[in-house]
Amino acid sequence: MSPRLPNSWIGRGVTARSLAHAFAALFVVSILAVGLSFARQQPIRVNTNLVQVNFTARDTQGALVTTLTKDDLELLEDSTPQSIAFFARSTDVPLTLGLVLDISGSQSHFGKQHQHDLEVFLKNVLGPKDRAFLVCFADHIRLISDFSPSSTALTQSLEGFEHDKHPKYPELGPPEDRDGGTAFYDSIYDSVAEKLAGENGRRALLIFSDGEDNSSAYDEVSAIQEAQRADVPIFTIRYTETHHGKLNATNKYGIRVMDRIAADTGAAAFDSSQMKPEEYFKQIEEDLRSSYEVGYYTTNSAKDGTFRKVVIRAKQPGYTIRAKPGYYAR
Repeated sequence: MSPRLPNSWIGRGVTARSLAHAFAALFVVSILAVGLSFARQQPIRVNTNLVQVNFTARDTQGALVTTLTKDDLELLEDSTPQSIAFFARSTDVPLTLGLVLDISGSQSHFGKQHQHDLEVFLKNVLGPKDRAFLVCFADHIRLISDFSPSSTALTQSLEGFEHDKHPKYPELGPPEDRDGGTAFYDSIYDSVAEKLAGENGRRALLIFSDGEDNSSAYDEVSAIQEAQRADVPIFTIRYTETHHGKLNATNKYGIRVMDRIAADTGAAAFDSSQMKPEEYFKQIEEDLRSSYEVGYYTTNSAKDGTFRKVVIRAKQPGYTIRAKPGYYAR
């Protein structure tokens, strides 16, 4: 038996069936409204197995190769072939850079050279669409200049710091009590985690140092892992003070550290005593502005925290490909 409706409703053409349809529509709208409200409160997380890797290619003469296609490449993860899902070339892309300067006691001899080389870099590499920030560190990691597109502003910030030193410059990373005078690993970790990890586009860190550390909370592996997670290559420019022209054990340790950090993040290490700054800065710029990016969906979907070794190689001989050696499956 159909429910009886008021006469005023009947007069307006309202029937029991139309009223039921109206209530049903209202119910659906209400449910959607509640769902949208809940969605606004709960972040949407998409879990994929996409892995992205940047790399550069050079020929036997050391010249950049910019004509490769994905069909020219083989890609393996832990020796298992992977299918390339996308492939792109980056040419003259805007850069977001971190410049990290060691001002600890072991680098006091190189103060003027640091400043000169930094000015050379800013003059020759930093373009109008690029941005960079500047950090100086010894036992504290100080942000001397936040992101700026102006080479003049960055240079002036360094000059101001040289005259006024520490008091007014904010620190990166948590407060730490340090016994030693060089927080090398912390300067890398904090610069990547706090300044570069959240940025888009092509990013890199340049560190001017001897690779020696005696007061960091993080270790070498932690610094490398943080850079690998954020896909930030670290170019190391080494300034080593020798004793009567000979390397001591500490010097040798710093050299190995600088070389490993660069290699494990897909970048390059340079010895400032062996090359002019114009030469290695040109190579850094070429690597950053003329690179490739590949992406693949890994066949190993486990999120077990293990290190996955990634190898990219050309099918034809005669090419040297440089990329980070892998990633941690988190």
